Amino acid sequence: MNRRQLLTAGAGLMATGAMAKTQNMGLPEAAVMDGASTQAPLRPQSGPDYNPVVTLNGWTLPYRMNGNVKEFHLVAEPVERELADGMTAYLWGYNGQSTGPTIEAVEGDRVRIFVTNKLPEHTTVHWHGLILPSGMDGVGGLSHPGIPPGKTFVYEFDLVKSGTFMYHPHADEMVQMAMGMMGMFIVHPKDPTFMPVDRDFCIMLNAFDIDPGTYIPRVMTMTEFNLWTWNSRVFPDIDPLVVGLGDRVRVRVGNLTMTNHPIHMHGYDFEVTCTDGGWVPPEARWPEVSIDIPVGAMRAYEFDAVHPGDWAIHCHKSHHTMNAMGHDVPNFIGADKRALTGMIRKHQPEYMPMGTAGMADMAVMSMEIPDNTVPMMTGWGPHGPIEMGGMFSVVKVREGIEANDYSDPGWYENPPGTEAYEWTGELPEFTSNEKAQTILTPRPDTARKS
Repeated sequence: MNRRQLLTAGAGLMATGAMAKTQNMGLPEAAVMDGASTQAPLRPQSGPDYNPVVTLNGWTLPYRMNGNVKEFHLVAEPVERELADGMTAYLWGYNGQSTGPTIEAVEGDRVRIFVTNKLPEHTTVHWHGLILPSGMDGVGGLSHPGIPPGKTFVYEFDLVKSGTFMYHPHADEMVQMAMGMMGMFIVHPKDPTFMPVDRDFCIMLNAFDIDPGTYIPRVMTMTEFNLWTWNSRVFPDIDPLVVGLGDRVRVRVGNLTMTNHPIHMHGYDFEVTCTDGGWVPPEARWPEVSIDIPVGAMRAYEFDAVHPGDWAIHCHKSHHTMNAMGHDVPNFIGADKRALTGMIRKHQPEYMPMGTAGMADMAVMSMEIPDNTVPMMTGWGPHGPIEMGGMFSVVKVREGIEANDYSDPGWYENPPGTEAYEWTGELPEFTSNEKAQTILTPRPDTARKS
């Protein structure tokens, strides 16, 4: 993590009610991240204890104490984000990245957030779900004037409740959010015994429309997105969720795309324990294996990691687990392309016909694609191609993971007798009458009495 001083104390500071308090203070340093790997969480240095969140392929924004106020510095600016190995997007974000850094604080804290605008147009920051004065709500033209390019505004408010929240612009919102401006805001309970967990993960769902071979999102897209991302990363370059066997785990998922996402996790059932409206009382929870995250909303769920293994976690909309080039692909299943292949190879000898038996061969073969593009289906596991993309990762539950260790433990080795295998013996045969008897004859204990 590189740290640099972006502006000096003489910068123009404006905020309703806060200018007099801050105009003679130096700005806190603006921490900047230039990598795409998951950073270790920042442990609390003062105040109530809490277990910090881990932002997949992201990081937590450092703060400084100024008296009894926690001060943060967000910088809205153009950024380059590596969506996956071999593909970089030119986005807008915060502090060198999209999505922006996660802000963490504690219920009851007073926060002062300096927002410096290095974009070519004005911006604001809306604190999605937080309860605060209307002048701090960040709706341009309504709450306060937009932050002009080159200026710094100050937001200052008390955190009156704990939970999971988000931040994003409310100025030229369609463009700025489509360009990647968003982040998570976590407020931990002031009582450390309330809802404690051992692992706390943070995922922001976002999406882009970037033509293969290009770098800049198309901001006028309404529904035809082609890159579905978690924290602006796509599989296979989304880091795994590393968990120790027996850990109590929370996964917080925010959705700032333009469609809902049913997030499904294999191997477990879980309970939804929090929304962006607050904590869900125990009597109102129910078991799930998938939870739909509506547009502009957040859901947090929890489970006890008692089943070791590598467990998929993904959006259950199948086209959201594919990368770019997924649109306008014709269906060739069952087509005879031999004659066509012969004609094409006269001009392009390396041409490979694909799609006649499904699309899995796209993940196996090395197919030439445009520069700055990732394959539509990709990723390799211990047994071959995983054939996924987009919103997909793996929850890796292992025995012996240290409390602060989030490094990838590698692939899980299934114990003998617990992995599907090829059958080499004779298959059992049933006549049609035997099949019918098996299906239609009721068991004695359930037969209807005459």
